[in-house]
Amino acid sequence: MRATRPDYFERLVATQAPEFLWIGCADSRVPANEILGLAPGEVFVQRNVGNLAVPRDMNAMACLEYAVDVLKVKHVIVCGHYGCGAVKGALELPAAAGGFVAHWISDIRATRDRHAAALRGLPSQTARWDRLCELNVVHQVFNVTLAPIIQAAWARGQGVAVHGLVYSLADGLLKEVCSPIACGADMEAAAAQAEAAAVAGDESDAMLGEAFSTHQWFATEAAKDVVEKQAGGGGGGAKGGAGGACCAGGGACHAAHAAAEEKAATHAGS
Repeated sequence: MRATRPDYFERLVATQAPEFLWIGCADSRVPANEILGLAPGEVFVQRNVGNLAVPRDMNAMACLEYAVDVLKVKHVIVCGHYGCGAVKGALELPAAAGGFVAHWISDIRATRDRHAAALRGLPSQTARWDRLCELNVVHQVFNVTLAPIIQAAWARGQGVAVHGLVYSLADGLLKEVCSPIACGADMEAAAAQAEAAAVAGDESDAMLGEAFSTHQWFATEAAKDVVEKQAGGGGGGAKGGAGGACCAGGGACHAAHAAAEEKAATHAGS
């Protein structure tokens, strides 16, 4: 290494300033840096069995807190992969099975149960396995965006977007399974798209939207006020700032807002 890049270790030890946090599976075939094409020091990594980001996991939440509050990452990537053993276990392992793995994957099993009818309608166990891999990622995106760490970052105007991806071991490609969520307005947009997604048969978008819709229904008035300001409803919100950009989500974020506004206009005119 020193022969080709003499200053490599000096630069590596000097600072850690990644723009990405990767929450991925512990599977040895899914290395974050190689998949993203990034060098050491460019991505902060949290890996566990089944790429979970559940609130009860203090390891994952501490990692998220450090990445957002200290490292100031701009993107949190939740990445699952097809052929995931944890997801297969959630499909096939009886709930009565003992051991830590059976306990750990209970969150994936709950996602399976939530979408049991749709999963049963798929033609094969492999198709159900693939679909649950996707649904698990969507659910973990929901967990991350609802984490107080992310909510607090958005409330103070810090730009951080949450992405949901699934990696294919067969061809090395990444599939986006839900639109990036980069602010409270994106959560509103996801909720607004749930009905259309369900009609179209897009189970992942429907799941994310329904989850956000439920969260918003139970939100306090104060929390709703924060979301409205982020969406531009408060006049002084982030969306009303320079360039009309409400967050760091870029075009995907603005497209989500446009879809939400169009849906709201349709309902208002009906």
